[in-house]
Amino acid sequence: MFVLKKIGCRIFQTAFRAALPILPYREPHVVHSCAELDEVFVKEKISSVLVVTDLGIVKNGLLSPLEEVLKKSGVSYTVYDRTQPNPTVQNVEEALKLFNQNNCNALIAIGGGSSMDCAKGVGARVAYPKKQLHRLRGVLRVLRKLPTLIAIPTTAGTGSEVTLAAVITDHENHHKYALMSFPLIPHYAVLDASLTYTLPPHLTSTTGMDALTHAVEAYIGRSTSRETRSLALEATKLIFENIEQAYGDGHDHKAREAMLHAAYKAGIAFSKSYVGYIHAIAHSLGGRYGTPHGLANAVIMPYVLEEYGACVYKKLHRLGISAGVCSENDTHKDGAEKFIRAIKALNAKMRIPDRITDIQKEDIPEMARHAEKEANPLYPVPKLMTREELEGFYYKISDGSEN
Repeated sequence: MFVLKKIGCRIFQTAFRAALPILPYREPHVVHSCAELDEVFVKEKISSVLVVTDLGIVKNGLLSPLEEVLKKSGVSYTVYDRTQPNPTVQNVEEALKLFNQNNCNALIAIGGGSSMDCAKGVGARVAYPKKQLHRLRGVLRVLRKLPTLIAIPTTAGTGSEVTLAAVITDHENHHKYALMSFPLIPHYAVLDASLTYTLPPHLTSTTGMDALTHAVEAYIGRSTSRETRSLALEATKLIFENIEQAYGDGHDHKAREAMLHAAYKAGIAFSKSYVGYIHAIAHSLGGRYGTPHGLANAVIMPYVLEEYGACVYKKLHRLGISAGVCSENDTHKDGAEKFIRAIKALNAKMRIPDRITDIQKEDIPEMARHAEKEANPLYPVPKLMTREELEGFYYKISDGSEN
């Protein structure tokens, strides 16, 4: 039966890859500071905004530059600051209620990927007021235009400011699901490195490794293009050159800016070429335990890359050359192994653990089922795996055992 399923997955992925050149992907218009948004408000005829964020952003004073330009431009605004690290259906519905009560005609997400995913969920519900969020999950379910959506990242990792995806947690069913549709791509992205200065070291590291995961999975998958391969290599180079400096000195503007642009490039790459089993497993952990997405990706990545084996040696070697951790003279196998070791070393230097210890063994079959369902047939992974094979990763990252 798995042979037939593999054939079906590859047929689906081949058809989707063939359609990529004609799909309506677009990039957001980039502005470089909140001060430049006054022109955007006029252009888009924005009169009332819902700002979607979290309490950490508010407490750190990161709303101030945005509030200043909103007041100066005479745009009324309402703040929703209850977004959770893994945004929930409840978050989306609470924010939607504020959007409607205040007659908003635009959305601004400021924060990490969680705030942006929540805002995208709100936009989807505005476009489809009679459909609950779970009915909009999956690929190309949101086809109507969203209200103007402006994304202001304060982390350098998720790439959500440029992607067509929003990942939402259903707490009742302990499950994450994704909405993946082109109208969810933000219309504007504010890339201002100064807004990332206050990001704590542990979030700098895990969000940065999230961006690296995007670049790696986009590059090693089977739906790449010349553009996405180039962007993934550029992002990998920028991350290896700058992440430790950004981790060690949060106010190093050059390093922070490089990481912000790495996340943006990796975001474009994986939006067009998609991700793989690392993300599928990470989403299941986030849905079950609330495990931060970047942390989960960082822990899982070496295990999955090792399991792919020889089918990714050549591509990992090329990524390793861009990262500066191996050379053209290495064999593909040696280059790939050096790259994986370099990822492990980065994790260790930034105090990212190699285990997620709160995994309960009785939960593993259900999480593996969700991961397999998410990944197959959508993700163009280098090697297809069964649900049973995916279960093995949860055991490895929980206690190092095989089962």
